[in-house]
Formats: sequence, structure tokens, C-alpha cells
Amino acid sequence: MYEEMVTARHYEERLQEEYLEGKQPAFDISAGPIPGELHLAAGHEAVAAGVCAHLRDDDVVTATHRPHHVAIAKGVDLKRMTAEIFGRRTGLCKGKGGHMHLFDPEVNFACSGIIAEGSPPAVGAALAAKKRNTDGVAVSFIGEGAIDQGGFLESLNLAAVHDLPVVFVIEDNDWAISMPKERVTDVADGSQRAAGFDMPGVRIDYDDAVAVHEAAEEAIMRARAGNGPSLLEVQVHRRMGHFMGDAEAYRPEEDVERHQRLDSVERLADDLRSTGASDDELEEIEERARERVEEAIAWAKEQPEPDPEEAYEDVFVERGERHQEPAAPAGGED
Repeated sequence: MYEEMVTARHYEERLQEEYLEGKQPAFDISAGPIPGELHLAAGHEAVAAGVCAHLRDDDVVTATHRPHHVAIAKGVDLKRMTAEIFGRRTGLCKGKGGHMHLFDPEVNFACSGIIAEGSPPAVGAALAAKKRNTDGVAVSFIGEGAIDQGGFLESLNLAAVHDLPVVFVIEDNDWAISMPKERVTDVADGSQRAAGFDMPGVRIDYDDAVAVHEAAEEAIMRARAGNGPSLLEVQVHRRMGHFMGDAEAYRPEEDVERHQRLDSVERLADDLRSTGASDDELEEIEERARERVEEAIAWAKEQPEPDPEEAYEDVFVERGERHQEPAAPAGGED
């Protein structure tokens, strides 16, 4: 978990550097090597590492518009993910999806920029696993700003009615874009949403990877055993703006400072030291993570950009791909 968290943290910090290239001093969202928006998850690493430690490649995960830490923990191909973020042809979606629309069928991971959009597909995947009589599990990551969305609430209801093997995970970073949580909903503890659908709900008040790991283990084992859905909420900390270029004028300076001080990566490193890990061992993990990130970024930047005419590809399914004329009956009969 520590290696995944360090990888995710370094990845976000390096993407921030790459993204801002060419966009300053006057911020131009279309300039630089990474065009468009970029939502980074520094401060969210513990929830992804703790939950995904219990998942297999055949388990399905849906994430939010802030997805990189979850993708890394789920095992998404880092090079192809980075190429997608840089808009290159060899990206996961041929450079057409960008960082909010990553899809890796090899490990059953997807994400979306639409708030709470991942919950219905996760429920669908859980329903499919149940109908196929497998022990597959689906996990839907959402933010605390999504707990009032119809798609989320309807997903809780359907999952509960059919006892589906799905776990809903709320990443509570206190801010729904620029709105503090208390102005978005009167529910301070999002895990209480579970009570209305007769499923277990657990809140973890600090982003401790070990605590998340333990709570997620119970929820995922429950799902695999056919005992239905669960809801987890984890307090995380948004160390950067909602998106790159966000001036965060809405956010008090003391809130930014508080979130910078609460570092789950450093806390897990201290826990590892207390159980016998040496500084050399931790440095080896950190160096391996840095090398992996740098290699992925360097590879992505060398990849070709799509030709403009490729914009017309993958828009519609061609008739020949989805429909074949029936073969003529033997003997030439009509």
C-alpha cells in the first residue's frame, strides 16, 4: 500500500508540473502538453490503496473525475494511462478520453467526469456477477458532493433490493468543487445514507491506510460471500485545487494549511518504521515509485498524437461490426 500511495503522490505532483508548462503566466487551459482540465488527487491516496488491496483484476471499479490514485491501486497500465492524459494515440482510449474518461478492460477500471455516474455501472457489474454465479465484486468511488445525486441513491436502493456484491466508497475531502460540505448537504456523515437502504455503513474519520484496509476487507468479504452491499466513507484531504488553475479564492488559508499538514503518506511511513522498516527500505520503495512514474511520463511524451481525421473514428459502430446477414440455408432454399 505504501508503494502505491507514494507512486500516486509522485504521479500527481509530476502531472501538475507537466500540466502547468505553457499555461502561465496567463492561464490558458488549451496550452501545454496536457490540454483541458486536470483534477489531481494528492491527499486521497490512502482510500484507494486500502480498498483496492482486496480486489482482483476481474473485480470492477468505477472512479470519479479525480481518478489517478484509484487507477494506480487497481493496476491500470501506467504508461497507457499517462499517454491518454497527454492525448496520445497509444493511450487507453486513443487519446480521446483524457484524464477523466479512462478505461482499462484488462483490470476492469473506468471513470467519468459526471458526478455519481460510476455508481449505476458498478451496480450493473455486481448484478452481472451475481447472475453469473461468480464471487466477483464491484466498487464505486464517489465524492462527498455526490451523496445527494439521484444516480447514487437509486444505486443504493437497487443494490440493497437485490443483495448485490457492490461496495460504495465516499471520498470526503470537505469540498464539493468550491462549496464546503455543510452548504451542500445537512448530512455530516455520508455513511448514514446506508441506514435508509438497510445496509452497513461505516465512516473512517481520518485517511489512515490501515484503518481503510480493515474496513474495506470486511465490506468486500461480505460482498464476495453473497451478503450484499456496504457503504464506506473515508475522510481524505484535498492538497491541491479542485482542478489545476483553480485559484481557490473560496478556500480559507488555514484550511489549505490544515490539509497540507495531514499527510497519510508520511503517517504510513511512520507506522512502517514503528514496526521495523528501515529508512533505507522506505527510500528503496520511494525510488522505485519515482522511476516508474518518470518512465511512464517520458514514454507518453514520445508517443504520436492522433491524426485529425481519427476524430471521426470510434464515434459510431459500423454496420459490419454489429450485424451480419444470416447465412443462406443449405440447398439454396429460401
